[in-house]
Amino acid sequence: MKNSHNAGEKHSFQDGYNAMAEHIKKESDLEIDFQIFPASQIAKEKEAIEMVKLGVIASTPANIGAMGSFVPEADLFNIPFLFRDAAHFYKVVDGPVGNEIAMKIENKLDCIVLGWWFAGVRNIWNKERPITKPRDLEGLKIRVIGSSIILDGFNAFGAQATSMAFSELYSAVQTKVINGAECDNTDILDMKFYEVTKYVSNTEHLFPAVALIYSKKQFDRAPLKVQQAILEAGRLSVAVQRKAMQQKTEESKLELEKKGIVFNEVDKRPFQELAQKLHEKYAEKVGGMDLINQVINQ
Repeated sequence: MKNSHNAGEKHSFQDGYNAMAEHIKKESDLEIDFQIFPASQIAKEKEAIEMVKLGVIASTPANIGAMGSFVPEADLFNIPFLFRDAAHFYKVVDGPVGNEIAMKIENKLDCIVLGWWFAGVRNIWNKERPITKPRDLEGLKIRVIGSSIILDGFNAFGAQATSMAFSELYSAVQTKVINGAECDNTDILDMKFYEVTKYVSNTEHLFPAVALIYSKKQFDRAPLKVQQAILEAGRLSVAVQRKAMQQKTEESKLELEKKGIVFNEVDKRPFQELAQKLHEKYAEKVGGMDLINQVINQ
């Protein structure tokens, strides 16, 4: 079983896969070679999604940012400030809305969604000033993930939003091509962005859902006992990966503070009000206003 992810070996994705490997090997009578390929060794994220669809590899954790280009409805989870907090996020993805999006992914990509992993809450960071309200973003060039919803959202907040390869971000900030970006604490630490920035504003504007997808072609070829072990391992990995992500996020914040990074709280209400303009604009694409309201009211 070849399993590909785009993060490093110390990332929570590796913890989730290690838990899967242990469970599948323990529960199966067969000799299972559960291979984990981190850091995009096999393929980048979108290519890995295609490889799962074709049955070339067994599985990959597909960030909803990349999944939106395959399944438009998945972009629902890319609406900024849609989730109040992590508890609200988990309630939604583990409930009827998460199941509905998972079914659309399964039908489109000929796969099984074993569960929803979590890529860490995203915050805005830059070297110029703390961001406490939308007006503070005016004049700042901010790199965001490649989603039209996020780009539109940050432009509505007042920033000059742009998308670029994550690997180019450090040098772009260092040379002042852009002023900052948005990502989670673990990325700021792992990618050494603390060397080129000063302020991290706790906007918590995005809780990135990650669909752990498993190839239906490979699953159907496996013996019944292995199939059952895969499904159980997927469910088990969700709790392990989420816990690891939370722990690494907290540890990263402490390390970043030691390195001189200044964290600040944010009044989210004006951001949330501006984000509501995106609801009507993207409602048809992501499954309708009723679905958006179902998330909000859950």
